Amino acid sequence: MVKVSVLYPNKPGSRFDVEYYLNTHMPMAARLLGPAVKAITVEIGHPGPGPEDTPPFAAICGFTSETVEDFMGAFSPVASQLQGDIPNYTDIEPVIQISDIRIG
Repeated sequence: MVKVSVLYPNKPGSRFDVEYYLNTHMPMAARLLGPAVKAITVEIGHPGPGPEDTPPFAAICGFTSETVEDFMGAFSPVASQLQGDIPNYTDIEPVIQISDIRIG
C-alpha cells in the first residue's frame, strides 16, 4: 500500500478555505479518483496551546492506494481538473510526498 500525501505549508498571510476544501474539493477528488483510492484522510492544522503556536501545515490530505501506478492511473486523466480547483480554496503551493505504508 502507498499513501500520497498533499501537504499545505502554513505560511503567514496565506489563505486556506477549510469549508470549501472539505465540502467541495474533497468530494470532487473522491468522485474523480474513484476506486483506485482505498481511503482518504484530511487533517486540518490546529494551533498549539500558546498564542504564537501555529501549525506547520494548514492541511494535510492523504490518498491511500494499492500502488503508485494505481493512484497515477486514476489521477493523471483528472489532474488538470483537480489542480485547477486549487485557487478556489488556497494560495498555498502544495507539497506532495509518496510513501510506502508500513505497519509494525
